[in-house]
Amino acid sequence: MRTLVISDIHGCVEEFNLLLRRASYIPSEDQLILLGDYVDRGPDSRAVVEQVKRLAEESGAVVLRGNHDQMACDALTGEDDKRDTHWITNGGFHTLLSYCGGCDSVLLRPDSGWKDYAEMKEYMRQEYKEHLDFLGTLPFYYETDTHLFVHAGIDPSLANWTSQREYDFIWIREPFYNYPVTSTAKTVVFGHTSTVDLQDGAGIWFSPHGDKIGIDGGCVYGGQLNCLEINDDGYKTYSVRLGEKE
Repeated sequence: MRTLVISDIHGCVEEFNLLLRRASYIPSEDQLILLGDYVDRGPDSRAVVEQVKRLAEESGAVVLRGNHDQMACDALTGEDDKRDTHWITNGGFHTLLSYCGGCDSVLLRPDSGWKDYAEMKEYMRQEYKEHLDFLGTLPFYYETDTHLFVHAGIDPSLANWTSQREYDFIWIREPFYNYPVTSTAKTVVFGHTSTVDLQDGAGIWFSPHGDKIGIDGGCVYGGQLNCLEINDDGYKTYSVRLGEKE
């Protein structure tokens, strides 16, 4: 069985589907693992969540939580102006456009305000409760005998990484990728940090220490969506550039 790993789809549903085809994904034969950030910034968060949810329920895909999924749930299921603002200004605007058909005419009005936003939140709570429930219950990590899969990373300073804050599973950056991981012998596969910040190019990053693999190619920012294949012989990679067609 192959393991296929993808992260940071961010509403780029066409690129996601093309990448699955390029990797010749067969649900009955391959284990698909998704590392979070299904929503925000990209054009069709609703379609991505719909598809990811279906892949989990019907094909056994492992679906992990990302920081953008957390931000969306915190904003849409709560009543906190700071969380609302944080989400909207970090790509949540595009998620609203995706879910609330025709709401772009409301959001783009000069007099648009919190009342309009509150109505959209209530609409999403009523019409897409199953999506919010799904995103709000996703696990923070997944392990196999050889690999640890997580959205952002683990804290290398801790002797027991499972004791770290939930926040770090979806937000940690430099303290994780700048220092060797010694708390586990497993290779950590992560997204969250675009690989262009770790190397020259948006391809998959393999740590020189051999302890980490970064797969976020920054697709929604104009980069590419990457897929890491793990098989008995090692690794293979696939990618799709933003806007790429068959």
